Amino acid sequence: METRPFSLIIGSEGRHLRIETLTRLRWLAIFGQLATVLFVAHGLQFSAPVALCLAIIATSAVLNVLVEIFVPKNLRLEEQPATALLAFDVLQLSALLFLAGGIENPFAILLLAPVTIAAVSLRSSQILIIAGLVVLSASFLTAFHWPLPWYRAETFQLAPLYRLALWSALLVATTFICLYAARVASEKRDLQTALSAAELVLERQNHLSRLDGLAAAAAHELGTPLATIALVSRELSKAKLPSEFSEDIELLTQEAQRCRAILGRLSSLADERQPPLDHIRLRHLLENIAAPFRQYAVDIEISLQGEGDEPIILNDAALTYGVGNFFENAVDFAKEKVLLSAMWTNKDIIIVIRDDGPGFSNEILNQIGEPYLRGRAARRLKSETSAGLGLGIFISKTLLERTGAAMRFSNLDGGGASVQMIWNRTRLENRTGAADRS
Repeated sequence: METRPFSLIIGSEGRHLRIETLTRLRWLAIFGQLATVLFVAHGLQFSAPVALCLAIIATSAVLNVLVEIFVPKNLRLEEQPATALLAFDVLQLSALLFLAGGIENPFAILLLAPVTIAAVSLRSSQILIIAGLVVLSASFLTAFHWPLPWYRAETFQLAPLYRLALWSALLVATTFICLYAARVASEKRDLQTALSAAELVLERQNHLSRLDGLAAAAAHELGTPLATIALVSRELSKAKLPSEFSEDIELLTQEAQRCRAILGRLSSLADERQPPLDHIRLRHLLENIAAPFRQYAVDIEISLQGEGDEPIILNDAALTYGVGNFFENAVDFAKEKVLLSAMWTNKDIIIVIRDDGPGFSNEILNQIGEPYLRGRAARRLKSETSAGLGLGIFISKTLLERTGAAMRFSNLDGGGASVQMIWNRTRLENRTGAADRS
């Protein structure tokens, strides 16, 4: 079975409408239409084609009943069926308006409801279909319609210019809703996708950390049966056995000793005074981040300075990934050198990444941290092929802020970019681990 990328799954599923949502909205519209028709005909005693109106309302009710009977309530519609159902709602309402005054009817404004639903849940092509259908319906209702229900002895008719103004207002409202609602919904989906991606990255990092812990636990558990195997092998080697078995027993003894040595190295991780799976010195964190990029044609320099003892901090996957991603970005855009420096006081821990590359553009500085950068801000002036969408920066920034970091992005006077991360030392440093140093 073909596996879709994670971001594609999130983005596509996030657009699908639940069938129950549409049926509930349609029931609301049906009861509203029914109450309005009955009130106009019997409450206000207006002359109205009640039978035809009720027949049109009944078609919508029948559709809803069929959907509720044959379609699961939790079904999420693909975009084509959702577009078809919204198109039906537009045509059904247009038919009612045709019998009741057309564009002159105050309830013509309800034609904007399907447009709004489409704008927040469908793609641009489907939005254009619904919006185009609304415009065509409004245009038809402006030119052709039955008289607006009114008192029996009187007639009501708006001037042609005013009907044209109503049509223009509906057209403008449709355009505005399509642009505004679609943009807001798109930004919300982008943010949800980015947050889901950030959670996935963090979970993968934590999973790797848990694997290290499981390895140490497995080594401890396997120690007893392996010791038994080694003991039995030694006893068998002392027994008088045929020569063809002696070589096998000797090999078994050697392999058992080898396994004990391997498991000993794994289990020893839990016996160290500062477990590398839980705590790490600040200098070691920086070295681990920089190590994979040493072979690059960029000079990498690490600088440490501070007051008092060097911090020992939790070896947090979010911290390692976040700082590492910003460091990788600096290496990608640096010309010759990247500086990774750490400073600490009794109150704060500061990590700064500087490079001598082209720096951030003014556009990207204004948008930095957004999940999907748009336009020219989506690149950092180095090359078109290396342009990104800002998702990596968003994930890193989100993860680091969850550890308590305050982020500062700037350009250096002599050229290059600077990313500064500031933590409260009490929050970031593990006090128990720090006490073990003394």
